[in-house]
Amino acid sequence: MRNEPARFCLLSAFLIFHVLFFVLFQAGITQKFDFTIDEEDVLCCSESGIRAIVWHGNDTKMTIQKLASYCAPVLWFSPDEPLLLDTEGPDILLPEPFPFEDDPRQPVVYYRLRTILHRADADGPAYFPDLSDKNQSIIDLKQAAGIDIDFFFYYHAEEGLGGHQHDVEFAEFQIIVWPRPNCEQCQYHLIVTKVTGKAHGLSWYDNTLGVDEYTNFPMHILVEEGKHASCTDKNGDGYYTPGYDVNRRVNDAWAVRDVIRGGALFTGGFEAWMAKVRRPEHRVFPPLPIDSPLREKYSENGIYAPENAIYELRPFPHIDKVPSDLYRFFADKGDPEWPVIVTSTTFEEFKRWTDTENFVKSLSISLYADGDLGVSFVFPLFIFKNFEDPMAGGFLVNRVILKDKKFRDISWMLLYTRSASRWIDGYLSAGVEWDKIDLPEIGPGVTELKTDFVFETGIKFRALLTHTPFKFMTKLTDFWGFRAGIKNKGFWNVKDITYVLEVGAGTW
Repeated sequence: MRNEPARFCLLSAFLIFHVLFFVLFQAGITQKFDFTIDEEDVLCCSESGIRAIVWHGNDTKMTIQKLASYCAPVLWFSPDEPLLLDTEGPDILLPEPFPFEDDPRQPVVYYRLRTILHRADADGPAYFPDLSDKNQSIIDLKQAAGIDIDFFFYYHAEEGLGGHQHDVEFAEFQIIVWPRPNCEQCQYHLIVTKVTGKAHGLSWYDNTLGVDEYTNFPMHILVEEGKHASCTDKNGDGYYTPGYDVNRRVNDAWAVRDVIRGGALFTGGFEAWMAKVRRPEHRVFPPLPIDSPLREKYSENGIYAPENAIYELRPFPHIDKVPSDLYRFFADKGDPEWPVIVTSTTFEEFKRWTDTENFVKSLSISLYADGDLGVSFVFPLFIFKNFEDPMAGGFLVNRVILKDKKFRDISWMLLYTRSASRWIDGYLSAGVEWDKIDLPEIGPGVTELKTDFVFETGIKFRALLTHTPFKFMTKLTDFWGFRAGIKNKGFWNVKDITYVLEVGAGTW
């Protein structure tokens, strides 16, 4: 077998590249938040100037309903939302209570404390459940480092492609507890660090905003017309601006596509014509507590949000209370025995919590053909963590191909694609191929190992199976796809140009 030194050098280069890239990437993400806080330069309480502070004080024990009220968002509907029934201002009754609960004749939003991060140095419990009335359960912020709060919105129907009875949408808020012992009047602060508007049940479509110093609160959530996907509106201006209102995985973010109410599904990138401008009279406000630092901005003559509807906050019901026709909307919404208490024992664990991204379906497996048959695997650059291009968006991923007799030929490439969810995307892929060739003229079983640079470009088609008769296949992956490309060997001297075809499961 020949070319073993070359194979060793290329494998070594592959490992060194990943180690160096990971070190540089980690250095770039050490700061998990999109703004920094200099303790010495920040004033106390309402004079702090930090917009993301939704509460400050000394009495750290409060009901979970009150905690949720401090953090809750403003919901902003399209003027043509069919369920509005031409209502506006205080007459709006969206979102609705679940049909198995009483109707207060006002909008209803449900909340859930999904996770409470227990401090490593806590001297007592962070959560005191009230079994008779969940609203009155107590959280002790002195013992908590962070909190995940979800807000759920129920609508009795949705319109457009795949329209159906019942619709449950939600938004996720990540909160850190900032202790400030030097501030006598407000030694604890609640700071929102990340908000994610969920869209159509697919993580790749998430509208995620990493909060910075320009983010306004209460957070405004744009509600998609007819379909009700949730999208963050960073400055509360009623417009969706990619890269500003959503700043994580922008190329894949669903945004707010009011036009799909008409029955057409647009799964390419967001375009400005897809969203309608919101009007102030179609906002629905949260029940901010009297002492909320955010309340004054939306008050007139001492009356809070006098021209708008204010929703009621209720705890997300236990799945045991849910009738069969609504069960599927609850079954995938997490632990019914919320909240889950997680203890943070190290600062590294806390950092991991602040940057949690759950992509369990990031592996693609495809049947591969380029003249030889084989199998292609595509997976995140850092194996368990995706790398997003900070300049143009898109992702850089690993691509490993096993082909030929007994999968004896191996290729490793870096593949770049603009997104992980658009129905059609171009891609570039480059790397190295180890090709074992039989040499029968020398002797039986004698082979030669050729090592070549390989480059490939083409297009990838993806099909989301959620709204098709093949929905059962989404248990493995959300997307199935087809790739067509052209590959060549050699860096300067191009040779062996071949077509490449792939078909299989996965986003990549």
